[in-house]
Amino acid sequence: MGIFTRFVAKIRGTSTASNLDWDELKAELLAADLGPSLTEKIIAQGKQIKGDDAQESLRVILNSYLTSKSRELVRTNTTTVILVVGVNGVGKTTTVAKLANHLKESGNSVLLGAADTFRAAAVDQLCTWGDRVGVVVVTGKAMSEPASVAFDAAKAAVAAKVDYLIIDTAGRLHTKNDLMAELGKVRRVIEKVLPVSETLLVLDGTTGQNALTQAELFNEAVTLTGLIVTKLDGSARGGAALAIENRLDLPIKFVGTGEAISDFSPFDGDTYLESLIS
Repeated sequence: MGIFTRFVAKIRGTSTASNLDWDELKAELLAADLGPSLTEKIIAQGKQIKGDDAQESLRVILNSYLTSKSRELVRTNTTTVILVVGVNGVGKTTTVAKLANHLKESGNSVLLGAADTFRAAAVDQLCTWGDRVGVVVVTGKAMSEPASVAFDAAKAAVAAKVDYLIIDTAGRLHTKNDLMAELGKVRRVIEKVLPVSETLLVLDGTTGQNALTQAELFNEAVTLTGLIVTKLDGSARGGAALAIENRLDLPIKFVGTGEAISDFSPFDGDTYLESLIS
């Protein structure tokens, strides 16, 4: 059941909705990770809706909080470089593999760069996924500089003339400043070979307001072009996507919905809103 199902039922008969009803609906929206500011706006606009067009009116309201920016990946005339960033624990490395598989199934050639060198398990994990998906993974020695691996991957991508190069990056260093400085360095060395066309942040959709904080910090440091949200559906805490796009005006380009390599798809705003309302 969508998180706005009861909401629609109430706004169809606004005259019968009590203050307690609205308070309960507000609590539900907060629990669904919409955040206090967006929740207040939706409640205020919802109170103005009357009649049988309640569901469509609510859809229009919610759609206004999604970004209008393109959700398509950039495609260049040479190798398109995608830098994937995010904190540890959000499923970043698995998401890199899923994105590679998605692009490969769409007829593109793909190369991966394992630049999360501070976590040996991440490199091993990406290599395992690379074997499964059928793409080459460029690696370095244990604890080698992430930037050097990214540089080697960029050179290899040019030599192989692949359509996409996806770079997996470190999710945690000693301090936030260290992490952001390292990401900046990785980007600079890649751009000695190829421009970075996309910088995508992976977020765990169940972490609510913490996901928003992460997005704001990464956007300040590396200028994001889009988001990939994992563990996202239209129930329970599914309002995270709406809150994220409303706050940052950044497009969610892909969503992960499970552990399998195929549990990954482009984000569709209409389908998402339908899942929230129906």
